[in-house]
Amino acid sequence: MFGGPPVHLMWSGNYSQSKPQVRKVDVRRIGRFFAPYWVQESLVLACILAGSLAGLVPPIVTARIIDRAIPHHSLRELLIDVGIIVVSALFAMVVGIYQGYLNSVVGEGIMRDIRTSLVAHLHKMPLAFFTGTKTGEIMNRVSNDVDNIDNVVTGTLTSIVTNFVMIATTLVAMFVMNWRLSLLAIVVVPLMILPLAPVGRRMYEIRKRTREKRDEIESITQETLSISGITLIKSFAREAYERARFYDVGTRLMKLEISLAMVGRWFIGAITAMVVVGPALVWLGGGWLAIKGQLSTGVIVAFVTLIVGRLYGPAATLAGIQVQIVSALAVFERIFEYLDMETEPYDAPSARALTEIRGDIVFENVRFSYAHDRTALDGVSFHVTPGQLAAFVGPSGAGKTTITQLVPRFYDPQSGRVCIDGTDVRTITLDSLRSGIGIVTQETYLFHDSIENNLRYARPDASEEQVHAAARAANIHDFILSLPDGYATIVGERGHKLSGGERQRLAIARVLLKDPRILILDEATSSLDSHNEAAIQAALDPLMRGRTSLVIAHRLSTILSADVIFVIEGGRVVEQGTHGVLLARGGAYARLYRKQFREDARSTIAT
Repeated sequence: MFGGPPVHLMWSGNYSQSKPQVRKVDVRRIGRFFAPYWVQESLVLACILAGSLAGLVPPIVTARIIDRAIPHHSLRELLIDVGIIVVSALFAMVVGIYQGYLNSVVGEGIMRDIRTSLVAHLHKMPLAFFTGTKTGEIMNRVSNDVDNIDNVVTGTLTSIVTNFVMIATTLVAMFVMNWRLSLLAIVVVPLMILPLAPVGRRMYEIRKRTREKRDEIESITQETLSISGITLIKSFAREAYERARFYDVGTRLMKLEISLAMVGRWFIGAITAMVVVGPALVWLGGGWLAIKGQLSTGVIVAFVTLIVGRLYGPAATLAGIQVQIVSALAVFERIFEYLDMETEPYDAPSARALTEIRGDIVFENVRFSYAHDRTALDGVSFHVTPGQLAAFVGPSGAGKTTITQLVPRFYDPQSGRVCIDGTDVRTITLDSLRSGIGIVTQETYLFHDSIENNLRYARPDASEEQVHAAARAANIHDFILSLPDGYATIVGERGHKLSGGERQRLAIARVLLKDPRILILDEATSSLDSHNEAAIQAALDPLMRGRTSLVIAHRLSTILSADVIFVIEGGRVVEQGTHGVLLARGGAYARLYRKQFREDARSTIAT
């Protein structure tokens, strides 16, 4: 048994063990996203305080107009009081506009940071995560979940502070004016707050289930509306089935949304009633005091104005906001669940960068399994020297692709070692390791962008001459120039405006531009016709020249000149040698070759 780095630096294929325990959201963790914006937040608080104080002016001055200016028949006092009201309103308007700007800066900045953190974290997730998670679910969390907390981040938290400050300043003003009416006014406030806890808990649970259903809808949409998905649906005439499936999930989501909308309706109704009952009590108490000559009419009017607009209104708003926040916490929980998932292993503290890769590859008794009950590699050992062309052949599921995925550390073996130039890949920095490896797979992926930008993805700083040289070497340059827009041609979603052979040659040109020392070809020609296969083989020759190449071959005719051929069966290397040696040996390779030769012969006769 061979040694290796500590377990915490290893990433196996069994992803399910790495999912975090779902736990309640720590509000302090949410607060960390606000920390970089403390200057703007301080200014927002100042604006809130200034705006709240300015809002006290109209009711108080209104009382003075009723009790002094009008009884004194003084036009001068009336003009001064009205002027004060107008100035306070204009001041509040300017402050409010500036506060709105600051809110946008803080809110949108935080949303950008949350999205960036989530996407950056997902970029670090291992392949096992993406093979085990629906694309629609990932997209839903990145897009819809973040959008669902937008209102909380951009406006709700500011609204909470604004309403608290408004209530506090209003209570101070009310008690200064008349303490007895103040006590009468606030007696109904607790009735607005008591039902919050049970309503919030219920909404929290429904919101979680709603998000799960939205994941399902997003996944169905992603699967059925992609080019591959819609082609499959049409070819099997399954439109009616997919409509029924989407309708079923949509119906369950609809019922949850109705339940969410109906939760707390009695609560909201009670709050609305209290907003009417409270002022009625103030009119009753204030009117009684006014009849006894202990209170002026202006004070009563000011009180009613204050409690309706600046006490009950904010209290009702806070009650509704609390429910919104509880609902948003369910979404935050889902976002943090992804942020807490185990990423690819970070570089070990002692990890070193490979500045020059020679391309010497060694597997030492490597064992690997994607799940506990399925072994992919069972004691694989081999040696590929620098510059060699090594081919891997064998039946589907034998472990060929797994071998090539261990070299760039897409996975780590459970035991044994994978070494490059005598160094365990787990002790090499990931950036330097993968920078020296080029990969061309059977399913070429191209971005919905221009041909030139797709090529430059491998090397953004490449000159135009270098881009064209790579395309020439891949036998695709002349074809590109024949297009109306040349290198500026948009390839379409996943490159579907191009043929399979054209996409594959672009992928080869992209790897040529990267200029890696180690090349991995995973059945790069298996899905192509003989004409395209010949073109791809011609493009591969300059790509493999002088590099260590690991080639997974479906058609044995493509690897007859390989320096060494490894026959993989059941996760083991059962044979190795050149084509001539293995054919003469009459073992597994010879049987595989003869079988394929007979199939090719039958195909030729049939044609």
